Amino acid sequence: MNNIDEILEQMEDLLEKSASVPFASNKVIIDGERLKELIDDIRLNIPQEIKRAKLIDFDCERIIKEAEQKAEQIVQRAEDRAKTLVANDTIIKEAKQKAMELLTQAQARSKEIKNATSHYVDNMLHDAELYFTRGLQDVKRTTQEINRVKNAGNPNKNDIQ
Repeated sequence: MNNIDEILEQMEDLLEKSASVPFASNKVIIDGERLKELIDDIRLNIPQEIKRAKLIDFDCERIIKEAEQKAEQIVQRAEDRAKTLVANDTIIKEAKQKAMELLTQAQARSKEIKNATSHYVDNMLHDAELYFTRGLQDVKRTTQEINRVKNAGNPNKNDIQ
């Protein structure tokens, strides 16, 4: 099974290799069966592309959850360490300060990971949207071209009178 880009290239090749209609330089004769096969291939591939985009989204959510869990573990370790250092006021102050630093660092790191993952997901979804938009535009152009070719061989009834 080809990917959508390969199928669209095949459709483009089909158009380029098609014979021109005499006295109509922008009209061509296309192998309709082959074009139908390519369109069916596109229809079969689109769900695969959507599944891939959903998997990417799922992976990003998993990465965010893992980052949050790691941040919680870091915070928990910092809190545990602070509790063990409760020997006197100086140690308590140092432990609280260190715990707050670790907590701040963990929260900052978690936020960085979450932002990076969110940015990655946004980019992937944007790329997927562009990909499908271009594919749809190509299919529409091909459909218009087919309709032009089809209509070129069938003059309007009004023109015959």
